[in-house]
Amino acid sequence: MPKLVPKVPSLPGASRRQQFSAATKEALIDVAEELFTEHGYASTSLDAIVSGAEVTKGALYHHFSGKQALFQAVSERVEARASEQIRRTIADQDDPWEKAEQGLQQFLRTVQEPAYRRLVIQDGPAVLGYERYREQEERSAFAVVLDLVREVFTERGLEVDEEMAATFGRLFFGALSSAGESVANADDPEAAAARVEIAVRFILAGLRSVTDSDDALESLAREREE
Repeated sequence: MPKLVPKVPSLPGASRRQQFSAATKEALIDVAEELFTEHGYASTSLDAIVSGAEVTKGALYHHFSGKQALFQAVSERVEARASEQIRRTIADQDDPWEKAEQGLQQFLRTVQEPAYRRLVIQDGPAVLGYERYREQEERSAFAVVLDLVREVFTERGLEVDEEMAATFGRLFFGALSSAGESVANADDPEAAAARVEIAVRFILAGLRSVTDSDDALESLAREREE
């Protein structure tokens, strides 16, 4: 692996030392992402990371308490990047149902990317622990799902309180999270992604049919009033 020499970014208002510190941290995350993706968390040493970033181990400990903290920073960046990719994909769509389908397709592409597959799905739960892993996941991907749920109800002219929106959001988020894991761990991820897309499209079609029903809307409205 070629060594990465930290590039000092231009940060308005920051001193030269602060800029170099930020560049060092960025280089450590860059190298760690590459090594964790290629070799996995357990098989990647801190020595290999600092060597690749061309910094001292002291510099690493200045920014991170240890290997787990560095992994968390890397996985957070991978998740944030994935969420941003989905948001960009659906940004030009006005129809919330079309947004949901486009977002689904991008999500299924994302879970097949090596970094996301290894860091978020395969190593993430074991390294971070279940609670921290879920908290991190909800800060990124769940927010996208919740926004789509709100848009669907708004498009149907139904006001839904935050608790109900969150309930729908968690149901869809849980299903997508499980589906993403099955795709990432499949022997043939592309074929698994195709099956998931078909299944989720059926679910979306069913939900759309229900929300097109006046009886269903009235039922939800009465539930909200009670």
